[in-house]
Amino acid sequence: MMTLHFLGISGSLRQRSYNSALLRACDDLLPPGVALEIFDLSPLPMYNDDLREHGFPEPVQHFRERVAAADALLIATPEYNGSITGALKNAIDWASRMDKHGHKPLDWKPVGIMGAVTGGYGAVSALGHLRDILFCTNCYVMNKPPIRVPFVDKKFDTNLRLTDDATREFLRDFLVNLADFAPRFVDHANKTAKA
Repeated sequence: MMTLHFLGISGSLRQRSYNSALLRACDDLLPPGVALEIFDLSPLPMYNDDLREHGFPEPVQHFRERVAAADALLIATPEYNGSITGALKNAIDWASRMDKHGHKPLDWKPVGIMGAVTGGYGAVSALGHLRDILFCTNCYVMNKPPIRVPFVDKKFDTNLRLTDDATREFLRDFLVNLADFAPRFVDHANKTAKA
């Protein structure tokens, strides 16, 4: 059986980030045949086209390689000022650029997106903006089921372990759907690369 490799990306750099904790919770809820790698965005420098023209910095090159190797991305982001975080946008900017061989790691990449917030409404705008940004990079965002975890501070314990059964079931369904969604684009990307 084919093993799918998901790359998890948290838009928050906080050590005790609920969105990072949400990704770690996903690692315990994966369907059979799926593996999850969580990538830390903190080493990435701010995007600068002068840097790109001289070759991608080592942390950026490593990130691009992990994105390219993934069968799907799993992104969790908080909402900052009505949008996604600067760290996440920066990572997308680096991963969307073409290398000297004409490759873009985000081309044809299936993506599942979600957001965790301490209030009752947040992440709606952030997830909408993230969907728009990923559309511009030729990614394919899974539309259903949407995952937004409100009042997240009530759903994790002090060790940032998910304790809410309903959220656990939402996440499990989300991951099953992403595992079904992703191979369709993996196959297409492989055929396109060989054409």
